[in-house]
Amino acid sequence: MSRDGASGYPPSWYAASATPLPAQPPLRGAQRADVAVLGAGYTGLTAALALAEAGHRVIVLEAERVGWGASGRNGGQAIVGYGCEQSTLEGLLGEAEARMLFDLSREGMANLRGRIARHGIDCHWRDGYAHVPLKPRQVRALQADMVEMAERYDYPLQWWDREQLRAHLGSDLYLGAVYDGASGHLHPLEYALGLARAALAAGVVIHEHSPVQRLVTGTQPVLHTAHGEVRADFLVIAGNAWLHGVAPALEARIMPVGTYIGATPVLGAERARSLIGNDMAVSDANWALDYFRLSHDHRLLFGGRASYSSLPPPGLRGLMQRRMERVFPQLRGVGFEYLWGGYVDITRNRAPDWGRLADNVYYAQGFSGHGVAASGLAGQLIAEAIGGQSRRLDAFARIAHRPFPGGRMLRTPLLVAAMSWYRLRDALW
Repeated sequence: MSRDGASGYPPSWYAASATPLPAQPPLRGAQRADVAVLGAGYTGLTAALALAEAGHRVIVLEAERVGWGASGRNGGQAIVGYGCEQSTLEGLLGEAEARMLFDLSREGMANLRGRIARHGIDCHWRDGYAHVPLKPRQVRALQADMVEMAERYDYPLQWWDREQLRAHLGSDLYLGAVYDGASGHLHPLEYALGLARAALAAGVVIHEHSPVQRLVTGTQPVLHTAHGEVRADFLVIAGNAWLHGVAPALEARIMPVGTYIGATPVLGAERARSLIGNDMAVSDANWALDYFRLSHDHRLLFGGRASYSSLPPPGLRGLMQRRMERVFPQLRGVGFEYLWGGYVDITRNRAPDWGRLADNVYYAQGFSGHGVAASGLAGQLIAEAIGGQSRRLDAFARIAHRPFPGGRMLRTPLLVAAMSWYRLRDALW
C-alpha cells in the first residue's frame, strides 16, 4: 500500500489506502477502435476487459481518473439482486423474466468473485451481508421476503433472531437479521484499479483526464474530447451520474443522489471485531438507510444520510457521527478521520436501465445503490451483445423507464419532497 495513496481523487479513506495506478495519458488527436467506452468505472472497465479478451481493440475515455466516480467512492457492499425488489421486476416483466434477471444477478456475483481471483485483485473481499430491521413491520416484511426468495427463486437466506444477531453485531438497535452468505464487501477503489490493470494487460487503451464533450452516432459513432476524438464500430456509454449533457435522453431517466461515508480512526483488531465479529457488511431496512462494515485495517466504515439535492446536508459530520453513535454507543466521541461523498444514479422505479441508444450504441445506468456486482454484470452483457449474443441484455432493455418529472430545473426539488415523506415514514411506522 502506498503511503501517499492514489492521487487525483477526492479525499477519502479509499484514496488514501489504495495502491496507485500510473496515470494514463489524456487523449490527443484522432484514434480508431473497434469499441469506444465512455467511463472507466466498473461497467466500462468490465466491458472493455471482456471485449479485449475476445480480440477487440478497445479505447476507454475517462473524464478524471479510473474509478473516480461511484466505482471508487461507494459503500463497498456487493449484494445479490438489484436496487428494486423482485416484485417490481415481476410487475415490469412478468415472473419468468424477473426470475431470469435474478439468476443473472447471482451470476454477476459469481463473476465478481471470479475476476478478483483470476486477476489477483487485492481488494480485501469479505463474505457475508446482513439486512437488519429496526421495527416489527420490517421484521414481517423481511421474513416474508425470505420465504418468497427460497420458494420462488431457490435462494435460501438465514433468519437470525435478536440473540443470534447480537452474537455477531455489537449493537442492541436491531430486531434480527436476514443473513446472506453469498454477498459481501470489498475495497471499491482497489477493485476498480485492479480491473484497470487487468484491462491494460489485455491490451485496452485508457485515456484519463479526457472528458467527452460530444458524441455523434451513426455507422461509426465518434466520441469527441477537447483535444481529440475516437471513432469506433461500437460505443459503450458508462458514465452513469456523470454524463454532463453528453446523452440527454439517458440523463433524463436518472437522478444523481449524494451518499456519504465516514471512516473512523484505526480501532485495533479487538475493538473492531467487538463491533462486527464475523466481518460482514450490514445495512438497515429503512428507506433512508444506514450501512456499515469494517475495513481491512480495522476501522468502521459507516455510510448513510443520502442527499436528494445537489448539496451535502448542513452539519454533515455531526449528523453522521450521531447516526453512528446511535448504532454503536460504545463509539461515542470516536468520530471520523475521513468523511467523503459522491453520487449514485437512481431510476424512478429503482430498476436497472440497460440497453441500446442505437444498434451500435450500448449503455448501462440506474444501479440505484446496488452497483458493485450489477455493474460488472452489465459490462459483461454489453460485451456479449457486441459479440453478437444480445438475448440476455435484451431482457433488461425491455424494462420500461420514464424520465423524472420536472426536467433539470424541477426534478430535484420534487424528489426532495418525496424523500422527505419516506424519511417521515421511517420515523413514524
